[in-house]
Amino acid sequence: MDNQPYKMTLSLNLLNHLGINLYSSVPAVLSEVVANSWDADAELVTITIDSDKIVITDDGNGMAKNDINNRYLSIGYQRRNVPDGSITPKYQRKVMGRKGIGKLSLFSIARNITIYSVKDGEKNGFQMLLADIEKKIQQEESTYYPAELNDFPPDLTRGTRIILRDLKKRQRQTPAALRKQLARRFSILGSKHHFALSINNDPVTIEDRDYFSKIQFLWMYDLDDDFKHYFKNSDHSEVRKSTICWENDDGSSGKGNVTGWIGTVKSAGSLKDDAGNINKIVILVRGKMAQEDILDIFNEGGMYSKYIIGELHADFLDLDDSDDITTSSRQQFIDGDPRLKSLQDFVQQELKHIQKKWTSLRNDEGTKVALEIDAIKQWFNSLGEDHKKRAKSLFGKINQLTIDEPEDRKNLLKYAVLAFEHLSYKNNLDALEKIEPDDILLVGSIFSRLDDIEASLYYQIVRGRIEVIETLEKNVKDNALEKVIQNHIAEHLWLLDPSWERATDSKFVESRIYKEFYEAFGEEIKSDLTAEEQQARYDIKYSTISGTHIIIELKRPNVKTKTGALIDQGKKYQRILRKIIQKHNNHDPIIEVVFLVGQLPVGWDDKKERDEDIQSLQIKGMRILLYSELLDNARRVYSEYLEQRQSTGRIQKLLDSIDTASLLS
Repeated sequence: MDNQPYKMTLSLNLLNHLGINLYSSVPAVLSEVVANSWDADAELVTITIDSDKIVITDDGNGMAKNDINNRYLSIGYQRRNVPDGSITPKYQRKVMGRKGIGKLSLFSIARNITIYSVKDGEKNGFQMLLADIEKKIQQEESTYYPAELNDFPPDLTRGTRIILRDLKKRQRQTPAALRKQLARRFSILGSKHHFALSINNDPVTIEDRDYFSKIQFLWMYDLDDDFKHYFKNSDHSEVRKSTICWENDDGSSGKGNVTGWIGTVKSAGSLKDDAGNINKIVILVRGKMAQEDILDIFNEGGMYSKYIIGELHADFLDLDDSDDITTSSRQQFIDGDPRLKSLQDFVQQELKHIQKKWTSLRNDEGTKVALEIDAIKQWFNSLGEDHKKRAKSLFGKINQLTIDEPEDRKNLLKYAVLAFEHLSYKNNLDALEKIEPDDILLVGSIFSRLDDIEASLYYQIVRGRIEVIETLEKNVKDNALEKVIQNHIAEHLWLLDPSWERATDSKFVESRIYKEFYEAFGEEIKSDLTAEEQQARYDIKYSTISGTHIIIELKRPNVKTKTGALIDQGKKYQRILRKIIQKHNNHDPIIEVVFLVGQLPVGWDDKKERDEDIQSLQIKGMRILLYSELLDNARRVYSEYLEQRQSTGRIQKLLDSIDTASLLS
C-alpha cells in the first residue's frame, strides 16, 4: 500500500472531540460505563465514590488482552457489525453501545484511569494518563501505549474494574444526587432485567428517581401494569394511543411503538431538587437515556409546561439495520431522520391534548378549593351559568400558581372576586347603550353595583394604609434607628401630607444635596460649593407638583432638639439648594423644610417661647412636626372612613368573609 498516491491519517487529537471534552457531567459519563457493563452481561455494577477517586466494578464477561486491544482500545469499534454482536450471549440483551467511543468519556471527569479485567481466568490491567495522551497529541503521534499493571486486585475474580483518580473538581457529585440521576437514566434496573446497580453499597432502584409520588395527572402510553403502581398518588390517569408511523426517505413506510408516561405535578417547584431541574420529557432507547429533554424543542410558553415531566421509550430510534442518529455524546439526536420527526410530531400533539385537559382539571380542582370557603360558595352559586364558567376559569388560573401559604391563596381569591366583578361591570357597561327608558330600574341597579365595588377597592387601600401607620407607630415606640424610619416615610410620603401622594421628581433619600443636579450639570455643579457644602446631605427631599422643594429632616424619637439648632440646619439646606438652583435654573425656588421629631424642642413647654419659635420657623419656610402628631393626623384621616362604613357593601362583606374563613389546606 506504500505506493498509493494518497492516504488518510487519524490524529489522537480526535480524542479531544470524541471524549475528553465531549461530556459535561458525571452522571452522563458513568452512564456510559454502566451501559458497557450491561453489554457485558453483568448482573451487578457497584460504584464507590471517595473524595479522591471513583471505582466502578461489574461482574460481566470481562476482557482478555485481545479484547482490550482490538475492542476497548480501538476507538470507533462497532460491536454491532460483528456477527451476533448486537445481542449479548447470556441474557440476550440488545446492546446499548454503537459508536465505540463511550469509553473516552472517562477523560471528561478524570485524568488518571486504571482498568483491571478478568476473562476466563486471564487477568489484565493497564493505566491511561491524560497528561501522556495530551503529550502525544502535541507531538502529532497517532498511537498511545497505556502502561501495563501487574498489581492485580485479589478480590476481582470476574468482570471489570475501572478506577478514576485525579478527578476534575468541577465534576464532583454527591452520592445521593448521583443515585437519583443514574436511576433516572436507566429503565433496566431490577430483577426483571437481571441487572443491579449500587452506589456506596446502597442499591439504586426505580424509586430513587424520586418523582413518581409528585405526579398529579398522568397520561400513559402502553405502560406495563407492574409499573402503574408507582403512580399511586395521581388524581387522574388516561391511556393514550402509542403507535406512530412515518415514511422513510426511500418511500417505504415505518411503524414504531412509544411506551412510557407523561405527567404533571401539583406544584411546579417540586420539579427542582438536588439533582437538578426535572421539568423535562426524557427519551429512552434500549433502556438508557438517549435525549435528556425533548420538551425544550417545542418552546412551550403555556403555564402547563412548567408542570410537566415524563419518560418515553422509543426503541425504534436505534435499530441495527437503520442509520445511527444519536450524537457523539449519546445525549441528543441528529435532526432530519423521519423516525425522529414522527416522534416529535407525536409528542407535540400529545402536549396540545395535555394542555387542554390539564387546564380543565386544574379549573375543577381550583373551583373545589375555592368553594371550601362558604362566602365564595354563596357568591359562586348566585352567578348565572355563563358567569359560573368564567369564575371556574378564574379559579383554575389561581390553582395554576404555586402558592405555599393559605393566607396568600385567600388574598388571591379576594383579588379574583374583584377582578371578576370588574369584568362583569364591563359587560354591563357595554349593554348600557341598548337599555331602553323602561329599564331605568336596571340602570340604577348597575350604578349601585359600580359604587359598591369602587367603595370596596378604596376600602382595601385604606386598610393597607392603616397597616403602614401601625408599622411607623411601632418604629417610633421602639425608638428605631433614623434610617429605618427614614426609609418607611420615604416610601409613604402621604403620612406627612395626603396631597404628597407622588413627587414630580425622583425622591432623594440620604443624599448629598448637589447629587440631584449632578447628572444634568456634572462637576460644574460643585464649583460654587465649599467643601463643607459639598458634604451636606439631607434625609429625604422631593418636589411637589407645584414645584415646591420639600426637605425632610428626621430625628430619632428619643432625641431632644433645640429650635435654634434646627433653624441653623434648615437654613444651611436652603442656602445650598437655593445657590445651585439660582445659578443653573435661573429662578428663586420655594424651599420648605419639615423637621420630624419625637419630642418637643427644649423650651416649648413655655407657650410664649413655643409660639415665638413657631412664628420664626414659619417665616423661614420651616415647621416642626411630632411623630405623635403625624400618626394622629394620618390615623384620623383613614380611621374615620373605616368607622363610617358601618353599612358595608355587598362585595366588601364577601371579602371580609374570605378573610375570616378558616385557612385552606
